[in-house]
Amino acid sequence: MPANGVENQNKDWNYYPELPLKDPSPFTHLKEPRFLIGWLRHNWLSLSERVLLLILAVALWYFAYPSLETAQTFAFGWIIQTWAINMGAMLAIAGGLHWYFYKRKGQGMRLKFDHRDQTRNNRNFLFSDQVKDNVFWSLTSGVAQLTAFQVATMWLMANGYAPTITLASNPVWFILWLMLLPIWSAFHFYWVHRLLHIPFFYTRYHSLHHRNINIGPWSGLSMHPVEHFIYLTSLCVHWVVASHPIHLIFHVLYQGPGAAMTHTGYEDLLIKDKRRLALGTFYHQLHHRYFECNYGNQEMPWDRWFGTFHDGSSDATVETRARKKKMYSS
Repeated sequence: MPANGVENQNKDWNYYPELPLKDPSPFTHLKEPRFLIGWLRHNWLSLSERVLLLILAVALWYFAYPSLETAQTFAFGWIIQTWAINMGAMLAIAGGLHWYFYKRKGQGMRLKFDHRDQTRNNRNFLFSDQVKDNVFWSLTSGVAQLTAFQVATMWLMANGYAPTITLASNPVWFILWLMLLPIWSAFHFYWVHRLLHIPFFYTRYHSLHHRNINIGPWSGLSMHPVEHFIYLTSLCVHWVVASHPIHLIFHVLYQGPGAAMTHTGYEDLLIKDKRRLALGTFYHQLHHRYFECNYGNQEMPWDRWFGTFHDGSSDATVETRARKKKMYSS
């Protein structure tokens, strides 16, 4: 298949991967060592979103964020410092990706799922503009609540109320917990996402995020404040599971700026016509297009197990639309 995906185009999609979608979950391939080694290599032993965010987390911990000693007492200075760093990370990652893909058109339409550009002159969005709406919710409630969870967790760690470790004291768990955090995030995301799709919660809160049928980098953290709170409770795991501040920062980046990477609307970043960095997935793109399917991500097999998996086929679209009609008619 050529890099621009010309062979995989139709009236619905500018580009789509090979269909039906395959099952990349390690949990359904536990008896296949070759698959698991490939999964490990792809996610942790190559240039990946996780590796990049981990490198950034280490750098920010040592050179930017306040120390645990500083966090022992709530004070305006270090809290604002934490907020400013998180704001800068969101602006750099979400803003940088938006500039490259949508302003500079650095990749054109190659590997872009949707034919359309971001929505303008639509009163469903604040300021009648999808990007401005997304930026507003991401940088106000999104960064504020991300910072609040981080600050609370840092204070708990600093005062001995949350268990902590170091690389020297427990190297095996230190490394294993880093690898498990995205899996925990995927587990948590599926279940809170199902909650948010109950009509009561969907119409009041989650529908704000779902106005983004054609997603872009700023769509990832664009949510109603109530949804931000529910989504970010994933970070509370550090209140009970022994962690280092690097684990917390990696998790914060994964939940916040990392959401921009998975919502680019493009499958991969191309450099000299070669796929260099995996970004969005068609799996989640289908969720934003058809709503009542693919509630989780490809790491966890819940959608396949519970019958809400959309494999990209027209039959799956018919089934999903029928399920949505039944949900909201009742």
